[in-house]
Amino acid sequence: MNVEIKQLEPILKKYEGGGRDQLIPLLQEVQNTVGYLSRESITCISRKMNLPASKIYGVATFYNQFRFTPQGKYHVQVCRGTACHVKGSAAILEALQKELGVNPGQTTRDGLFSLEVVACIGACGLAPVITVDGEFHARLTPELVGEIIETYRRKAAENVKA
Repeated sequence: MNVEIKQLEPILKKYEGGGRDQLIPLLQEVQNTVGYLSRESITCISRKMNLPASKIYGVATFYNQFRFTPQGKYHVQVCRGTACHVKGSAAILEALQKELGVNPGQTTRDGLFSLEVVACIGACGLAPVITVDGEFHARLTPELVGEIIETYRRKAAENVKA
């Protein structure tokens, strides 16, 4: 039995006998524990709740809170709200995609960065804005994106050496 499935056992036991109304809280708890909803976790949930995996995927894909791939060490969120859009967030997103080599919803091969587009971060006066693990980077230009990402790459390299 793999490690992930062992992590799920106590969660699944907690929801044993639960109906469809328990599916979202169960998915949330699995994602909080494992970090994302893997194919294996959905199969386990399907068996335990006696629901088709397709139904579980249907619910999970409806809500944007659920992820199906592991999140990177550094989670980058790009605001695409109105103020950020007007101030050029499309160019920021494009620069991030080029710098990281991934599209929104993906994680870099090295596992360092995951990229997500969000509707609004709530920092409109600082537009355009991104966050990296909740740390705000404001009034960005595409040229600044590379410097920001490089800062986190150095930080990750220093943590490996330490």
